[in-house]
Amino acid sequence: MFLKVNEHSGNHSLLKQKKNILVAPLHWGLGHATRCIPIIHALLDSGYRVTLASDGAALALLKIEFPQLECLELPPYNIQYTRKGVFLKLKLLFTLPQIRKTILEEKKFIIGLVKEGKIDGIISDNRLGINSKKVPSVFITHQLNVLSGSTSWLSSKAHQRIIMKFNECWVPDLDGPGSLSGKLGHLKKHRIPVKYIGPLSRMKPQQLPIKYAVLCLLSGPEPQRSILEEKLIKIFRGSGKKVVIVRGVVEEVVRKQEDSNLTVINFLPSKELEKLINESDLVICRSGYTTIMDLAVMGKKAFFIPTPGQYEQQYLAERLASKNVVPFCKQEEFELAKLDMVSGYKGLQGYESNKNLEHLFRLFERE
Repeated sequence: MFLKVNEHSGNHSLLKQKKNILVAPLHWGLGHATRCIPIIHALLDSGYRVTLASDGAALALLKIEFPQLECLELPPYNIQYTRKGVFLKLKLLFTLPQIRKTILEEKKFIIGLVKEGKIDGIISDNRLGINSKKVPSVFITHQLNVLSGSTSWLSSKAHQRIIMKFNECWVPDLDGPGSLSGKLGHLKKHRIPVKYIGPLSRMKPQQLPIKYAVLCLLSGPEPQRSILEEKLIKIFRGSGKKVVIVRGVVEEVVRKQEDSNLTVINFLPSKELEKLINESDLVICRSGYTTIMDLAVMGKKAFFIPTPGQYEQQYLAERLASKNVVPFCKQEEFELAKLDMVSGYKGLQGYESNKNLEHLFRLFERE
């Protein structure tokens, strides 16, 4: 560890340089990046230096949220969806060689950083090759089980083998009653070094006047993000409801278009999005896990439209509907009348984002 002179001290005492932790979320929509935001804040508050690494819109978002931090670009996984959900698993199978190549490139990237002494610890949110045997490495996931239909046993075992290469696995959920992830984040028997760290959210609930009847939050890989956007604009334009759509397209400048009852925004930084969610009566969105955590912490009514072909989102939507929490429907079945279902569900409520994360960082202090 490097030493530096404290110039403000009369005796020029020597102080240890703060340890540098690499935080690297997967770019598969924005959820992996956004749920890392409270962890990054906690690291900074605990006196660590932080380097960020990702690709695509996830990296762009982190640069906006943390302009003062060093950001490194990682090789992309290039995950895309199909226009028809039934073909998604087949397309992902054809993508496996590209994913393996990316993992190898990630490993080379980490070997270089560790060899040069640039990082002292790693937090990887679902980036499979971002780990090292020479510095403490953490894997964040809510998917100890990876659902893939008839091949769920195989995808789950493969994922668990990768997780075992890390020192710890942090699951952003509760261990026991009130779990949000269900069987995704809980195993009956395992040897994985799991720590349940509670829900993670960058959002806070506020008592603000309601300005919008409906907020549509979009995210995720193309082309499904655009397909849902086009459908929602067509349904809500001229509906008489005051609706705002946040497209989830990260750009350098926030762009807003207003057309009678409909407002369309490309993206919003955390604070502005938090305010907008609080000002909206109902949220329509994908049933992605990070979105569920955000809405649970904010206690919002919601309506889910799972991404076609994505087993995880379908499972989460079905699970919460069965508990009378949030209704959902298939993307092709959504219409304005479906929102009448919301009044019969109790909504997401009673959760708090874990603000006490400092104890997790003891892993990085081991010699």
